[in-house]
Amino acid sequence: MGLIPVPNTQIATVVTSLEMLEKPPLRPMPDSHLRLVEWNRPSPDKYRALFSRIGQPWLWFSRLVMEEKRLVDIIHDPDVSIWAAVDRAGIEVGILELDNREPNQVELSFFGLVPELAGQGHGNWLMAHALQSAWMGDIRRVWVHTCTLDHPSALGFYQRHGFVPYKRMVETFDDPRVTGLIPAEAAPQIPLLVRPSTR
Repeated sequence: MGLIPVPNTQIATVVTSLEMLEKPPLRPMPDSHLRLVEWNRPSPDKYRALFSRIGQPWLWFSRLVMEEKRLVDIIHDPDVSIWAAVDRAGIEVGILELDNREPNQVELSFFGLVPELAGQGHGNWLMAHALQSAWMGDIRRVWVHTCTLDHPSALGFYQRHGFVPYKRMVETFDDPRVTGLIPAEAAPQIPLLVRPSTR
């Protein structure tokens, strides 16, 4: 067993892929004052703004660095469904994105709420909607991945909702705080080893 060095400008994370191979039994919809609004062909700027509000504490960056045409090709694809969770004031506070581009399977590509809503039960409500929508039609598999940079309870949350881990990988990437993509003060729980100004 050995340690593999990671450059100070990079981050390493363990990614766990999980899957569900059978439609879960029907359950009562959990309570929440939030509601879902379908985003049909959202503008890239609007999409990225919500993506950042939800994912910045966990260093979500993939859709921020994606070339615009590629992003639009995904979020405007008829087989990709996107919803925003909105509060009573109509403010977007969550995202649910289901990717049905592969036959007979759905990827839960993005799922999350703004940090202020953590621990209030809204995640159970959002997951109930996710599973209800994902298992429509001739679907044989729903899958998702999470990583050690996500909320500490994310892996357990997916397992409680019926997802089973089947693969683990290690991913390394440039720290988006060092590159200036995400503010340096984001994700203080993940040490920033190189300040952006000293790179």
